[in-house]
Amino acid sequence: MKVSIKKISELTGFSPATVSNALNYKKGVNAETSAKIRKVAQDLGYFDENRITKVKFVMFKRSGRVVENTPFFPLMIAGVEQECRACGMEMIMCNLDKRDSNYEEQARWLQNDKASVVILLGTELMDEDLDLIRGMTSPLVVIDYWKEDMSFNAILINNADSARMATEYLIGKGHREIGYLRGSLRIKPFRSRYVGYQTALNKAQLPLQKDYTVTLATDMDGAYLDMKRYLETKPKLPTAYFADNDMIALGAMKAMSECGIHVPEDVSVIGFDDLSFSSISSPSLTTLRVPKQEMGRLAVRRLRDMLQDKDDLKLKVQVCTQFIERESVRNL
Repeated sequence: MKVSIKKISELTGFSPATVSNALNYKKGVNAETSAKIRKVAQDLGYFDENRITKVKFVMFKRSGRVVENTPFFPLMIAGVEQECRACGMEMIMCNLDKRDSNYEEQARWLQNDKASVVILLGTELMDEDLDLIRGMTSPLVVIDYWKEDMSFNAILINNADSARMATEYLIGKGHREIGYLRGSLRIKPFRSRYVGYQTALNKAQLPLQKDYTVTLATDMDGAYLDMKRYLETKPKLPTAYFADNDMIALGAMKAMSECGIHVPEDVSVIGFDDLSFSSISSPSLTTLRVPKQEMGRLAVRRLRDMLQDKDDLKLKVQVCTQFIERESVRNL
């Protein structure tokens, strides 16, 4: 016999209305109360055996060069974990690494797992990896990747508009020669940021000078080494750079400093992400802050709604960034 809401109310001390709202993910119940109620309900066997209570957070890796060794993604994962706890669900972490010899087997296992809903971190996904997404049999939300066929739910950063805004900021500061520190791995977020950078230059009728584009590794050490090799050729530098992310920007800034090029006196730099150490670099880095934890929470909420309402809608949610002005840009 199924456990009643009245019984859960007696054991938790919360009213039947509050218990009902918590069990059905209704608004008006705070996260701590909801978690307590759902825990008691789960222990009593209130939920059907077939009810999905697990969220699988899958970190897809093509090379690992973007998603490894950065503090960006742990903050996003923390947001997923917090929201899962508030919903009374369990989060499971796993990696799906395309470099592994048994990648195909892992992918099939993930696609056929009907016991969990899936959040797929798709930062390193390329269009040729779409079969992975199309083969999913359980509810799915992809973070940081989008395909124009609109065949899945996605939570994205507003990359193009954010990069356009950053480049327009440089133009507003008097810069007319604006270069691009280009991540060597051309993931979709970087390509969208390049579009925004390009749009801002076009709107201002400024030339896109290919000589001012420098391709760098996507990790800080690699970007530093690549930038140092580039600077050793004594190139003509622009007055400012927009970088695909903070790791690239900070690595390039270190190389410039060692080569006697001062930021922002000689060259200004803007990054993207607002990593924790961007505020303590010297100079501190002007950048775009991404609400990392909130992106994780949004993904869980979307999965919760899909489970509750059983809807087939495909949503593309773009999260706006916040411009963080610091010391790495000079006003010309």
